[in-house]
Parts: sequence; C-alpha cells; structure tokens
Amino acid sequence: MPRHIVIVEDEQAIADNYRDAFCRQGYQVSHYLDRPSALVAFQQRLPDLAVIDVGLGDDIEGGFELCRELRSMAPELPIVFLTARDDELDVISGLRLGADDYLTKDISQAHMMARVHALLRRIDALRQPQQHEQVLERGPLKLNLERMAVHWHQHTIDLTLTELWIVHALAKHPGHVKNRQQLMDAANVVLDDNTITSHIKRIRKKFSQHDQAFSCIQTAYGMGYRWNDSGAV
Repeated sequence: MPRHIVIVEDEQAIADNYRDAFCRQGYQVSHYLDRPSALVAFQQRLPDLAVIDVGLGDDIEGGFELCRELRSMAPELPIVFLTARDDELDVISGLRLGADDYLTKDISQAHMMARVHALLRRIDALRQPQQHEQVLERGPLKLNLERMAVHWHQHTIDLTLTELWIVHALAKHPGHVKNRQQLMDAANVVLDDNTITSHIKRIRKKFSQHDQAFSCIQTAYGMGYRWNDSGAV
C-alpha cells in the first residue's frame, strides 16, 4: 500500500505541482486548502507524513496552529513545513511547535524529495525488529527505539522523530563529540546548521522542563555536541 502524504497549501497551482512530484514517486497524496478542512481529515485518518504551509489564506499563521494540533494528535508523525516564509523566527517557531523539518519553497524538488524520503526511512527503521539495543539506558535516561519512547527519571519526554534520533546518536556514545554532519547521518536526515541548533535547544528545553539541572547535552564549541553522563543527577 503506498504511503499517504497530505499537503496543506492554500495555492492550488503550487499544491498541484507538489502533488504531481509525490505521485511520480509512488505516494498517495491528499490536498487541503485550509486548516479546518485539513484538521477534519486528520481526525478521520492520519497520513504517513504531512507537508504544511505556514500561511493558509487569511489565516497567516494557520499552519503553525495546525502543526500544534496535529502534533498533539500524533507525537511521532513526520511533519514538514514547506513555505515561502524564510525568516529565522518562523523557522524556530515551526521547530518549537514540533515540526521535523522546515523547508522554503525555493528548494528544488529533488532536495525536497530527499528530505521526505529520509523522514520516512527513519519511520521504517524504527518499525523494524531490533535484535540489539532496543532500549538504551544512560543513568536516568531510558530510550526505547522500538516504541519511540524516551524517559528521564521516569518522566516521559515527548520528542519528535528527529529529536529522538539526535538524542540516541549522542547518548549511544557518551563523551564522543558529534558534529552536525554526523548527527544528520545518524538521524538519516538532511538539515542545515541552524536547524540542528534549533533542535538541540528544543531537546534541552524538553528535558529541563522535568529536570532544571539537566546538562547532559554539551556544546563542543566549533565542533558539535556530546552527551556527558556527569550532567545527570
């Protein structure tokens, strides 16, 4: 059965262009012009991946609100913003709301497809039976890849798919510095440096909400990031 992708885009011509590109890759595609109709569809059936514009007609931040609603319905569903808005504040806002990626409409179709394929491959990897290290434990951290669940001091940490893979890549080898390219390779995704930085900030914030002393994810300036077990209390 083909993967189902939903596009939420208020300009029909642009949506048709994206839909044709996805269909050529063998995906089943649905399109909605506004937030209300998309939300009704999501409540009836969740897709395998959602591609959302930020501005939806007169609802200039409707995509952000839809992302928030969709993320509450499906914590692990891959969500990608595809928008003309390239302001850094918009990018950060999209990632803070739980999007896995934020792309601008000047991106090539080939690049866009590579990012979407990478997200879906990670879903496949998580669903495959794991023979080794299904559960990664580092002090108070417990990360279950099979269930896509992360706990810190027994508190559930609600991470997106991208965030989960980043934490796993860091915690798997404590003390080892992972540069941005290595984090992208481990997460099987293509992101720019600013997006990686935003994900790291968001991950830290989520852990800190349950443990204000959390400091396990450390910055190695000019190099990348590492997991330091001494930051766990």
